Parts: sequence; structure tokens; C-alpha cells
Amino acid sequence: MSGKQIVFATGNEGKMREIRSILADLGVPVVSMKEAGIQADIQETGMTFEENALLKARAAAAAAQGSVVLADDSGLEIDALGGEPGIYSARYLGEETPYQIKNAELIRRLEGVPDSRRTARFVCAIAAVLPDGREFTVRAAIEGRIGREPKGQGGFGYDPIFYVPELGKTTAEMTPEEKNRVSHRGKALELMKEVLKRQ
Repeated sequence: MSGKQIVFATGNEGKMREIRSILADLGVPVVSMKEAGIQADIQETGMTFEENALLKARAAAAAAQGSVVLADDSGLEIDALGGEPGIYSARYLGEETPYQIKNAELIRRLEGVPDSRRTARFVCAIAAVLPDGREFTVRAAIEGRIGREPKGQGGFGYDPIFYVPELGKTTAEMTPEEKNRVSHRGKALELMKEVLKRQ
């Protein structure tokens, strides 16, 4: 894979830790927009995870000449809430609202809903913009359900309320290795890694 470095269009440190760990074997440095000195005001106006990921990647690529730029858009889809918060996951109840409050509100909205109908998934779309202008997107998901109370100290965001039945724990209770192996972002990064290796 050519390119001096990969710039990942995010300012989220928790996310960067996961991304670096998964992309380590590509053998090129993976830096955040901030570390690459890129200032981009990105408006997420897309109607799908893929569209928003591409908007972020294109905005960062305009300032990152010669680097491969990746961006992701991810979110939580809860079936009993008609797919909410979906593409608005980060902005649900306001971007500055702590996730403790967001998680508590989602649990409140599912009060009285049986486990069989608390199905949900984390979805992650990753977009790549290569220095020659070519663009690629991949998507992956992890299926689970919304727990009845937050559990676990790991992860970030909605991880404490997202329960994965086959592992018997929330994504916030998983080790970083477990989470990278099964998570929506982990799976999407593996798919993107294959795309980049072919380029």
C-alpha cells in the first residue's frame, strides 16, 4: 500500500486506540486529523452511514495531500425504536450530552419491552479516499440487544448498554482484544484493510 501515512478523520481518542491496534500490521503510521494538523469543519448531512463517512473522508482528504484518508460513521440502531438513534447516534439528545444520560434515556424508552424485542445493532461504515481520488466504502455490523442497565467500564459511547448474547456481556465488559475481534468497527476495519492491501 502506498502513501506515507493513513489519516483517520476523527478526534475521538477511544476510537483512535481501536483503529491503531487493528491497522498496525499495515506497517504505516495511523494518525488522527489533529495529529496531521488538519482542521476541517465537517457537516454530517448524509442520510446513510456511508454518505457521512465519505463526507468526512473527502473533507479531510482536501487538506491531506498524498495521504490515504479514512473516516467512519457508526451508530446504534434499536429495532423497537424504529432504528433510532441511527445516523444521529452521536447527536442524540445533543452532541455535548454525556453518554450516561443518553444511555439512561434509551433504557427508559425501552421500559417494559421484553428481551426478545430489544434487538439492536452497532453499524459502522468506513470510507477511504486515496491520493489519486479513488473512493471506497465498506460496512459491517454487530448484532445484540439493549441491556436493562449499563454494565462495564471499557469502551465508550453506547458500549455499556449494548449486550452481545453469544459472549454474555456488553461491549463495555469486553477486553480491547475481544471487542476488536467482534465489534462493528473491528469488522469494518478488517474489510477496509483488505481493500487497502489490494490498492
